[in-house]
Amino acid sequence: MKNVANFKILVLAFGLFSGLVAAQKITSKTVKTTVSGTSTMHDWTMTSNNGTFSANVSGNTLTDVTYTLGAKTLKSGKGPMDTNAYKAMKADKFPNITFTATSVNIGKGTITGKLKVTDVTKTVSFPVTVVKNGTAYTITGTEAIKLTDYGVTPPSFMMNTVKTGNDIKISVNVSAN
Repeated sequence: MKNVANFKILVLAFGLFSGLVAAQKITSKTVKTTVSGTSTMHDWTMTSNNGTFSANVSGNTLTDVTYTLGAKTLKSGKGPMDTNAYKAMKADKFPNITFTATSVNIGKGTITGKLKVTDVTKTVSFPVTVVKNGTAYTITGTEAIKLTDYGVTPPSFMMNTVKTGNDIKISVNVSAN
């Protein structure tokens, strides 16, 4: 009788342990975000290497996907342009751009989640590639949005002679383990 009880405890412990192992938490080693767009003067790009990413791995699926980018970490290499962009994004009041998703499968597919820029949150879906290499994961995706959909007035300067286009492209490349 005592051996049966010990066996049940062993089976229960194994079940709990395997459940813990099945949900591996991964966090970003590197996150590179590139935002690109147009203006009446020239095309432009802002880049950040300071975002964060986390998810849980369960089989061939990433769950509880979370990405955060400090708006002021985006840099163009041109101080006045950065200042205009931060002002347009209301970065002092809304310092982070976030994306959350319930899940995404490993491989090529589409991810659907909530993108928040300023105080506007919208559901977006875009192509994403998730590559597993041992315990490391590479996640890449690109989404095109309109600034005005997120309450951002496209910046203009030089007495409105140079105007930023409303359409931008956000590309994210994450390395996590």
